[in-house]
Amino acid sequence: MSMILSASVVRVRDGLPLSASTDYDQSTGMQECRKYFKMLSKKLSQLPDRCTLKTGQYNINFISSLGVSYMMLCTENYPSVLAFCFLDELQKEFITTYNMMKTNTAVRPYCFIEFDNFIQRTKQRYNNTRSLSTKMNLADMQTEIKLRPPYQISLSELGSANGFAHLSAAEYKGTGKISAAPHQRLEPVTLPGIVSFVLSLLCGALNLIRGFHAIESLLQNEGEDFSYVIAFFLGTAACLYQCYLFVYYTGWRNAKSFLTFGLICLCNMYLYELRNLWQLFFHVTVGAFSTLQIRLRQPQGKSPDYNV
Repeated sequence: MSMILSASVVRVRDGLPLSASTDYDQSTGMQECRKYFKMLSKKLSQLPDRCTLKTGQYNINFISSLGVSYMMLCTENYPSVLAFCFLDELQKEFITTYNMMKTNTAVRPYCFIEFDNFIQRTKQRYNNTRSLSTKMNLADMQTEIKLRPPYQISLSELGSANGFAHLSAAEYKGTGKISAAPHQRLEPVTLPGIVSFVLSLLCGALNLIRGFHAIESLLQNEGEDFSYVIAFFLGTAACLYQCYLFVYYTGWRNAKSFLTFGLICLCNMYLYELRNLWQLFFHVTVGAFSTLQIRLRQPQGKSPDYNV
C-alpha cells in the first residue's frame, strides 16, 4: 500500500529539527530511515532545494526554501507528484504560521512541535487520494517536476566524506543540483549587515553619478584631469565588490575585503580636492563598516549532531 509515513521540518543551516511527526513506526526499516533523515539534515546546506533518496522499500523526499527544509518519508510506490505537493503544502503553511525571525533564532529542537497537528491532517488527506481536491496543483507540480526533476541522491553519495561538493555544474544543469563550485553558506544576515549593504550601494551610486559628471566636465573643458573619472569609477567598483563579498562566500574573502577597503581609501584620497571632509569621512566610514560586517559574517560551521 502506497502512503506517507512521516514528515519533519528542519532548519537548513544547522540541521535543527523544528517539528516532526510524533507517530514514528518502531520497525527496523523505519529506524534505518531515521538514520538517513539524520544524515540528510547535516548535509542540507550542501544539497539542492529538491531531492529524493531511495532506500529500498522507502523513499525520502524533501524541499528547501528560506532556510527551512521540509522532509517526508513514504513507501517506494507513493507517487512523486503527490509527495512534492504534500511538501509544498507543508512549506506554505509553515511560512504562513511562523515568521523567518522565529525560525532563525530557535535554539531548542522541536520548538514548533505544535505544527505536527497540521502535518497529521495533511498526511491523512494525502493518504486518502480520493479526498484530495488539488487537481490543479497536482497538474502544476507534475509539469514542474518534468521541467526540473528532483535530484536523486544515492546512498553512496550520502555516506561520502565530502558530501556533494564534487558535483560539477555540467552534472547539475537544469535539474536543480549543486552549482559549479562548492557553495559555502554564510551565517544569517543581521540588521547592521543590511545597513552596511545599503550604504555601500549608496556610496557606489554616488561615485557613479560623480563619475558621469566628471566625464561631462571633461568633454566641456579640455583641461580637466581624466584620472578623476577613473577614481570615481574605481570607487564604484570597490563599493559594489564589497556588496558582493558580503552576500557570497569566496576564497580569501577577508583579505579581499581589506584590499577593497584600501582601494576605497586611495580613491577618496585622490579625490580630496573634489570632496569636502564630511563626504570623505562618510565614504571611508561606510567602507570600514562594510569591511567589518564582511569579517563578522563568516561561513557556517559544522552542523550540530541533533537527534532527528
